[in-house]
Amino acid sequence: MVPQPILITEERVREALRSVDDPEVGMNIVDLGLVYRIDIAPELVRVELTMTTPACPMGDLITDQARRAVAAALPQNMAVNVVLVWDPPWTPDRMSASARQTFGWPG
Repeated sequence: MVPQPILITEERVREALRSVDDPEVGMNIVDLGLVYRIDIAPELVRVELTMTTPACPMGDLITDQARRAVAAALPQNMAVNVVLVWDPPWTPDRMSASARQTFGWPG
């Protein structure tokens, strides 16, 4: 029996990224609105993410965890490139409704 190839979708990558928490707030980076873009090519998944502020001391840790989480969800022959970006700047508007509710913000 031939193994079925893993279907790589943006949602699959996003689900992998949900396992990565910002340790300062205890919430995943997807619901925090830190994931800006996911590009999928035949041999590469590229993720653009940001931090709530350029001064965030957890940037390297979160970026490394995101890279590992995505890589674990992909076939071994696929590369993962996680890029930290600052444009546009993050705002609480990027958060999911449930994340804003958790912090007591409207929306």
